Amino acid sequence: MTPRTGHLTLEVVELIGEVVSRYHEEYDEAAATYALTGAQARVLGLLSLEAMPMRRIAQKLKCEPSNITGIVDRLEARGLVERRPDPADRRVKLAAVTDEGRQTAAKLRDSLNFAREPLGRLSDDERTVLRDLLKRMLGH
Repeated sequence: MTPRTGHLTLEVVELIGEVVSRYHEEYDEAAATYALTGAQARVLGLLSLEAMPMRRIAQKLKCEPSNITGIVDRLEARGLVERRPDPADRRVKLAAVTDEGRQTAAKLRDSLNFAREPLGRLSDDERTVLRDLLKRMLGH
């Protein structure tokens, strides 16, 4: 076995997969308490950080822009998101959270315990090392 397929690498890949799976499971459960799908909650969370065009949302979430359009439509119908012209290019529409959407995103984020609880078991130094390793893995 090479280092890329060795036992340690496979174990790390499995553990990362378990973390991702647990995170999505809890995220979906938390979203349901606000009558949102997991995808709607992820879009809402992303837009709570900054307004952006549909294409960029799709790129960040690794999905088709047409899927994002439907998700934004449903969030807009609930008053959580609105479309507005991009000040830099009025031909482009930005999706942006409303005040209610920002509050919902904050409540949703506060209700996610999965990541906080295990990370709370790590010291500040360990969390810093983990963050730096993850950034390095992702090429940041």
